[in-house]
Amino acid sequence: MTAVVFDRQRKNSIRDILVDIKDSDNFYYAGIGKSEDWNDSDLAPNPINSLREQRLARLGIQSIKNITDQTFVVPRYNWTSGAIYSAYDDAQSGYPTNAYYVMNSNQQVYMCLQQGKTNANPPQIVASTVQPTGNTTGDAFRTADGYMWKFLYSIGALKAAKFISTAYIPVAKVQDSAGATLLADEIGVDSDSPAEDVEQQLVQQNAVPGQILGYAVVNGGTGYTSPPTLEIVGDGTNAKAVPTVVGGAITKVTVKDSSDNSIAFGSGYTRASVSISGGGGDSAEIRAIIGPTNGVGADPRDELKSGAMMFNTKPTGTENGDFVVNQQFRQVMLLKNLLIQDSSAVFTQETGLGLSKLTLTSVNDGPFVDDLVVQGATSGVKAFIDDVDSSGIFFHQSDYTGYGSFQNGETISIVEGGGSTTATVSNTIKGEFDPLSGELLYIDNRAAVERSTDQTEDIKIVIQL
Repeated sequence: MTAVVFDRQRKNSIRDILVDIKDSDNFYYAGIGKSEDWNDSDLAPNPINSLREQRLARLGIQSIKNITDQTFVVPRYNWTSGAIYSAYDDAQSGYPTNAYYVMNSNQQVYMCLQQGKTNANPPQIVASTVQPTGNTTGDAFRTADGYMWKFLYSIGALKAAKFISTAYIPVAKVQDSAGATLLADEIGVDSDSPAEDVEQQLVQQNAVPGQILGYAVVNGGTGYTSPPTLEIVGDGTNAKAVPTVVGGAITKVTVKDSSDNSIAFGSGYTRASVSISGGGGDSAEIRAIIGPTNGVGADPRDELKSGAMMFNTKPTGTENGDFVVNQQFRQVMLLKNLLIQDSSAVFTQETGLGLSKLTLTSVNDGPFVDDLVVQGATSGVKAFIDDVDSSGIFFHQSDYTGYGSFQNGETISIVEGGGSTTATVSNTIKGEFDPLSGELLYIDNRAAVERSTDQTEDIKIVIQL
């Protein structure tokens, strides 16, 4: 038996996550951690979906920051002169090799409805040489290279800063917020909304359900001495098409009215076939490509097949002491509903420090420094040093160091990394939250990232369903 999960279900699953995030009882955080090298070459391994992998990541958490920004995203395809783009096709599963939508240099998103093609037999697809721009009211238009495009939406500066990455761009549905109940995945539009949201709302309102966006030549047939007549048979109205005949075969079909060459998608089609008559030939077969049910632009998440979402947060500097600086991290995590340390209450602060701290007295023979391993003389307990301040050291433990508790009054010393510094432990202070509590939903292993006081990390977490 075989089965398939459709795009709509992936969209619904993401919507469920968004609903969960916006529930006031839930608190989502991005976490960073793992200061120590991965291995001798410090090459990040692929994460493993296992409980042990989760436990090790949790125990290495340095800091967390809450997530307040999230959106649907789709793969990023920049329009590039000389590239070939596919046309939208309702028979296409997933994304074709050549993208069927693009983001232009103005961060406007367009969907390709028709490729540029030569009049040869067989026709050759031409490269796109004219960037789609303008026409933001929602009307489809042709460029000089033969491609047909339709504007979907623009990405404003604020959304771009949060959600455009090298691999993804944001996508959303807007909704008039006046007197309406917004779903968790919708953006409300009113008089104070950014211009790009108002623009997209107009496109959504102008979307025409049941358009026939194009025609696929399944079989060009033989013996045609002139272009035959194409009749669109279905439950909609006013779709028109004009065939091109080369060498006795139908080589391409253009969406237009033969009387005035206007684009003629028609409307209201849920099913359609193409009847071919005249022209002197036979055996041709043409398939109608029906657009999205509610029309192109009605919900760009559907047209662009969004099956992913992005979380974004931007920790800056020390975040009031909760983020260490002059230190590295190698893991990014997504966590939900962590508990306050030694409590059953959910942690709700904007940021949190996950590292424990040893307060020290009687420091001898020079300072402790980051990334060394210290050991208690009495307990035998070891730990990695993550950060140092005037009163002590921040640390974490792993399977490598082993686990245990330092004893008040014992001497600690550097046992890996060099030096002969010693000190006396006066107290151990646990981190602000319990790293083993709540839910760990995502881990990203990466190359080391060095943090500094004047640095802002742009953390983008993408979940692909």
